[in-house]
Amino acid sequence: MNDEYRSIIIESGIKTVIVEDEQRSQETLVKLLRQYCPQVKVVGTAGSEKEAISLINQAQPELIFLDIALPDGDGFNVLENIDYLQYKVIFVTAYDNYAIRAFEFSALHYLLKPISHVDLQVAVKRYQQEKNRENDAFSSKISTLRENINNNNQKLMLPTLQGFEIIELNDIVRLEASHNYTTCFLKDKTNIVISKPLINFESVLTDLHFARVHNKHLVNLKYVKKYMRGSGGSLKMADDSEIAVSKGRKAEFIEKLNDFAHHL
Repeated sequence: MNDEYRSIIIESGIKTVIVEDEQRSQETLVKLLRQYCPQVKVVGTAGSEKEAISLINQAQPELIFLDIALPDGDGFNVLENIDYLQYKVIFVTAYDNYAIRAFEFSALHYLLKPISHVDLQVAVKRYQQEKNRENDAFSSKISTLRENINNNNQKLMLPTLQGFEIIELNDIVRLEASHNYTTCFLKDKTNIVISKPLINFESVLTDLHFARVHNKHLVNLKYVKKYMRGSGGSLKMADDSEIAVSKGRKAEFIEKLNDFAHHL
């Protein structure tokens, strides 16, 4: 890796910088962008925190592909120390279920290594659709991501009609589907309407201490007070709600509840 980042070349298109310390990964991403996303123009690459800060401040890109792990620091430090702020970020990460969950919980965009051209095209298209929107709560999202990576994914960034709310996982009693929205019920008996369908949360929560017990319900096993038998049965939750368990999900739920109780 050269000590200096690549010379900045100004071209028309989405002005983009790549921050990636692995030379092969860096070159692969440049080639994929050139072949499958010609609207993206890479104006510079950097392989360290120091190089990245200097490059971004000089190039002032619209879009940054950013690897968190860098040899002299990390991507968080890059974002905290650059003066230029008019950018969007797509994080690039090695495959790791824990890290993926941290991105999902923080409502930030990411790509998994090795990067497929299909995923890359989707990410760039999503950027183009969102580029003129305000970067709502970006600093809070970054803070949540960093904290989740360091502290075993304890917080969830919830998109609401008004913006975002950061919630402790242990404060969530249950989530209930309502068409393309989800209502999150908290242990203090308040609730939040989330502008995402329940399936989005099922994919990141059900291998933790949450279980999908019905098409409409995802529950935190920590707050299950009682299970009542029946065709599918029903649950009494800590917030005094009664939740139906569908017949098709009954066996899986009971197995998961037993496993959860065994590890208490």
